[in-house]
Amino acid sequence: MTTNVHTPAATGEDAVDLRDPYPFFARRRRETGVFRGTVMDYSKTPESFRPKREYSAMSFDAVNRVFRDGRVFSSKPLDKTIGLFTGPTILAMEGKKHRDHRNLVSAAFKSRALAQWEPTIVRPVCNALIDEFIETGEADLVRNFTFEFPTRIIARLLGLPAEDLPAFRKRAVQLISYHVNYERAFEASAALKDYFLEQIEQRKSKPTEDIIGDLVTAEIDGEKLSDEAIYSFLRLLLPAGLETTYRSSGNLLYLLLTHPDQFAAVQADRELIPQAIEEGLRFETPLTMVQRFTTEDAELEGVDIPARSVIGVCIGSANRDERRWERPEEFDIFRKHMPHISFAAGEHTCLGLHLARLETRVALECVLNRLTNISLKTDDDPHIHGQPFRSPTALPVTFDAK
Repeated sequence: MTTNVHTPAATGEDAVDLRDPYPFFARRRRETGVFRGTVMDYSKTPESFRPKREYSAMSFDAVNRVFRDGRVFSSKPLDKTIGLFTGPTILAMEGKKHRDHRNLVSAAFKSRALAQWEPTIVRPVCNALIDEFIETGEADLVRNFTFEFPTRIIARLLGLPAEDLPAFRKRAVQLISYHVNYERAFEASAALKDYFLEQIEQRKSKPTEDIIGDLVTAEIDGEKLSDEAIYSFLRLLLPAGLETTYRSSGNLLYLLLTHPDQFAAVQADRELIPQAIEEGLRFETPLTMVQRFTTEDAELEGVDIPARSVIGVCIGSANRDERRWERPEEFDIFRKHMPHISFAAGEHTCLGLHLARLETRVALECVLNRLTNISLKTDDDPHIHGQPFRSPTALPVTFDAK
């Protein structure tokens, strides 16, 4: 016997706390793994972008099933949300078209490329940023480091001129913030289209060894990608490559700095860095929720969900499900390994997960290699904040140069 649990959107006393949404997530998850309602705050979202009928998947099992059953829980309607600003991308493709485009693009992120990028791009970028503040003995690691390095790395991987970086980043942030100001996001989308078309044309006449150059020469079934397919993917790469990596690396630094014993352990043994990264992603995922859409009537954890409903897939709740982890509300890099779901699952698993892990590992290694006696300044109450995107408001630190 199934039930149809109805709970309205979070408002008033039951609203999600942007500083700490996890008690709200836990309360909902313990009541039911799926509820009718939302964990989102739509107060700044235009009415036309707000779902008319929304459910939220809160338990690990529910979230995992939604991600792995792309036929019933589809991402295709994302073409009508973020797709309005990025254009048609693999995010909303299905079937053979999705597999063909994903395989083509994923070749740019293969292990051989990552191994080459670490010493030639990723590590030099991180060290160059540290060079800019190391003599001062203090810095805001968000403003001076975590916000900067993914942008510079993506720009280098795409082969963009260094002087274009400020404008490129500004437009990227505006596009990512479409739910706050959609008119500005449309303007940013158009500007990025024009910018990337110029880059594409340059590579047609003069091939380059970068991601844009690879996409210009790539073929599917004997046909080259259209300009629209290329610049749409490049616009999708912005939230994937910039937003989540800067946030996840900042989250990890904050968690280590506020857990001195674990930070000291990582400083003493760099072999602990990979498990620290995974625990950071589990405990404070940079993106707590994404959306899927039901293609037919469905049942999820005993809840009937009609066709054409929006499903809020709450990764932040799933990663703290007490049925999967002991002490899920504690940050513990020494806990028994149990895979989290921060990179999603199924056919739409995050394409850049290996690059994200590489960037975070190298960033942390560079900080540990070059700075010592690092201490978080707590006067201004730095903390992790936001929903669905989460990251520290600031990371003001003092340190000694090694």
